[in-house]
Order: sequence, then C-alpha cells, then structure tokens
Amino acid sequence: MSRRPKRAPEPKQRSIHRARATFAHDRNHRPHRSRAGKIETIFTIELKTGVDRIWPRTPAIREDEVEKVKATKGVIGILTGGGDVPGLNPAIRAVTIRALREGCQVIGIRRGWAGLVDMVREKDYDNSQNFQTLTEDSVNRTGRTGGTFLHTSRTNPSRVKKSSVPAHLQSSYNAETNDLTAEVLKNLDWLGIDHLIPIGGDDTLSYGVRLYKEGVKVVAIPKTMDNDVPGTDYCIGFSTCVTRTIAMTNSLRTSAGSHERFLVLEVFGRYAGFTAMLPTMAGAAHRCVIPEHKFDIERLTELLVSDRKKNPSHYSVVLVSEGAMFQGGEMIFEAEATDAFGHKKLGGIGDLVSEKLRELSPKYNNGKTIDTISQKLGYLVRCGDPDALDSIVPMAYGNLALDLLLSKIHGRLVVLRNGRYDNLPIDTVTASKKVLNVKDQYNIDRLRPHYKSFEMKPLFIMTSEVG
Repeated sequence: MSRRPKRAPEPKQRSIHRARATFAHDRNHRPHRSRAGKIETIFTIELKTGVDRIWPRTPAIREDEVEKVKATKGVIGILTGGGDVPGLNPAIRAVTIRALREGCQVIGIRRGWAGLVDMVREKDYDNSQNFQTLTEDSVNRTGRTGGTFLHTSRTNPSRVKKSSVPAHLQSSYNAETNDLTAEVLKNLDWLGIDHLIPIGGDDTLSYGVRLYKEGVKVVAIPKTMDNDVPGTDYCIGFSTCVTRTIAMTNSLRTSAGSHERFLVLEVFGRYAGFTAMLPTMAGAAHRCVIPEHKFDIERLTELLVSDRKKNPSHYSVVLVSEGAMFQGGEMIFEAEATDAFGHKKLGGIGDLVSEKLRELSPKYNNGKTIDTISQKLGYLVRCGDPDALDSIVPMAYGNLALDLLLSKIHGRLVVLRNGRYDNLPIDTVTASKKVLNVKDQYNIDRLRPHYKSFEMKPLFIMTSEVG
C-alpha cells in the first residue's frame, strides 16, 4: 500500500499521517470501503488519551492486520447462548461469510454471554477462551455440523452469582447477585465491536434486549428446539428436533410392540408443547400431554388401553412434554437449583407418568397390568447434524441479520411469519409468551392435536400463534 515519504514528526503525529495516507488511498481506489471520517475520529480520541497503539480497541487483531481493519465497514460480534441445537453453526457461517465479503470483520464471542463477562481487558492476556476472530476457513469447516463451535452457556450477565464473578472483578462485585452489564459494555468497546448478533432463545435474547436499551446495536436470531420465541413461526433447531423425535419414536415401536407395552417418551417443552404436538400430529404417537393443559392421568390411561387394544401389535405411545403437569399438580423438577435465568431443571415427569399408567392399567384392562417402556429423549434430539430446514433457515436468518446491519437498522429480531422472512422489534422477545392455543389446537378430552382443515395454515400448522 502506498505511503507518504517518511518524515521525522513525533510518533503520535506519525500515526495520524499514516492513517490519513491509507484512507486517501482507499478513497481513490476502493471508495466502497472508505470509513475515513469514523476512523480518524477514533485515532484522535486515542491520541488525546495518551495511548500510542494504532488500534488499541481491537486486541483480537494482530498488529500486522491493522491496515486491513482500517478498510472494513465495521466489526460484528456473534455469540450463541442457551442450549445447543443443530443449525447454530450454519447460522454462524452465514453471518461470517456474508460479513467478510461485505468488508466487515467478525469476532466470535465464546461461551455465550460468559465470554463477555470473563474477558480481561489487557493486551497481553490470553483471551482465547473468550473470543476469536472468524474466517471463511474456520466457519466452512464447521458449517455443516451440529452444536456450536463457539460453545455456549446459560450465563445471564445481569444476575451473576458471587461464586461465578471472574477473579479480576471480585473486588468490585461482591454481592450475592451482581449485575455485570457495565463490564460487558466496556468489553464490547474494548473489542471494537460495532454490531452484535446474539443467537438464542427467549432467555439469551432477553439480555440482548437489555444491551439494545443500553445503546448496543443488536440484531437477534431466534434459536430453541421448543420453538417458543415470540413473534416467529420458526426457531433454529425445531425441525431437527421434530424429525429426530419421529424417527426415534418409530424405532422404539419395535420394542413396545414386541413386549405389548405402553411406550412413554419424555420430550422437550418447558412452557410450550410444540415438540410433542407436531410428532403426534404426524402419526408418531397416539396421545400427547403438554404444558398448556393439566391432564387427567385416569383419562390418559383409559385412552392408551383403548389404543393398545385397537393396535394389532398391542402397544400404544404417548409423548410427554417435560413441562406437562398432572391435574392438580405442578411441574416436576430434577433438583431445586436454578440457572442464571431463574429456571429449575425439568425432568422426571415421563417416569412418573409411566409408573401411574402401570398402576392404573388393570382398572381399564380387565384387571391385568400393562407394563411400560419409559424413555427420555433429551439430548438425543439436540445432538448431531442439522436436517434440511435447519441448514436452510439459519443461512437465511444470518443473511437477514446482515441486511439489517448494513442498512443501519438495529434493535430487530429476524423471523419467519406465515412462510415469509421478516423482522420485528427485538423487544417482541420479552413482550409476551409463545404457547399453544389449546382451544383451537388441542383436544383436551382426546389428549391429542385438534384440527379440521389445513387450508392456508402455516408450514408447521400451529407454530404461528402467539399467546
């Protein structure tokens, strides 16, 4: 790159001359990448504070990359929070490749919001566990795989327990619960991040709403296999979850049929029953019980005994959402401990339903007990590669996010609504809860999906409803 002839000014003044020479070159030859006004302002600020480094706000970039960074349209940060699902890596890949080709740099924040909490703002500190610079090569290697190569966590920076406060911050934050948002904002500024793309469910994205209100330029991407982020018909991970649930249920039929038993499968779904309803509608199960309706175990037993009698192979299947509740009861938890967003870990309702079905079965089966097979699908539907939809939708979502950022539009959530890609205000995430419409979609007597006509319904039939 051409430079002005060397002179002998003061070191700080030389930094300004080099910056201006660089951007003069850019204006003549690459006008679409020119950001001279903004960059020169940054240099002025750094010199006034007495900092001698040319680009001290971006420690993720080596000194030999400085000239390249000057020519970018900005720095984009991206992170994944909450549970892992297939489709996260394709989303990261889509954002990164598009951003790089548009002249932006991309920094991957590792371990969700935890990377922005644990970061140490020192040039020589090893922050490799907290962030990394993303390249086409790095995202292409992982773009077809499941999980998230940036890793994830359920960290909520506004509610960090005393025991989880990083060592370098413990002298300043020593309450039982601490709000580290001020540190997150400083870390974003230290990294030089201009725009932030969080990918997550309603918990992860609710903190994205908080940062947007603090002035951060945020565009969010919805992800959760429960498919319960408000405002969108589809969340990354949902299709693979439903696909795997159907496949595994069909595989387990051979055992249920061989032993003539009830097959009880516990599936994901804390507050919304989409992951139980769609597979049941597709024929994977005879019945399903969901969080939105407290069910009568006597009625469920009666129905499953009847289903078993009608089946030539003498078995019947029920899908149980992890958030389902017995009539007169409450949610079943594995333990009383809560995560950073106040949620206890659900688990065990499937086994309880299984025990009760066995206990009550003689009442509806001429005095004879019917044994059960109880299986929690759990992480078996989270792991592995994404299916077709969870490869295509994340690609589209990533490009939608870039379209908004490049148009200088922020505070948005990219969505799918009625079969069309769109975007909504990001606070849609916290404005309501997305649940099934029990009256229109669930038969509380037959304990299964209720439908009459599919004409003009969205792709997944029931997932466009916002409660």
